[in-house]
Amino acid sequence: MNVDEWKSQIKRGTLEFCILLMISKKPYYGYEIISTLDTVPILAVKESTIYPLLRRLLKEEFLASYWQETTEGLPPRKYYTITEKGKEYLSAIQEEWENLLAAIHEIIEK
Repeated sequence: MNVDEWKSQIKRGTLEFCILLMISKKPYYGYEIISTLDTVPILAVKESTIYPLLRRLLKEEFLASYWQETTEGLPPRKYYTITEKGKEYLSAIQEEWENLLAAIHEIIEK
């Protein structure tokens, strides 16, 4: 395996976590999620990655969505918000993430 493959695997494993973190702070629409992730190159993704993930999170009831008209005369946008179930899931993921980081730091320090 090369470094690019490793980075791809890491990204797949953390993308859901990052999206839930973002949406827990404020509602986002799909393209806004993609644009925000693009500002952090290692997290940059395509629409073909984000939208299936958002559909799955909706199906699992971690997210809810609503349509909102735009002021620029553009088509309405579908916004995503986190549900109570999603907040609980995010909290569990965050705890595991912090445990993982602590373990990695412990190994680095040895």
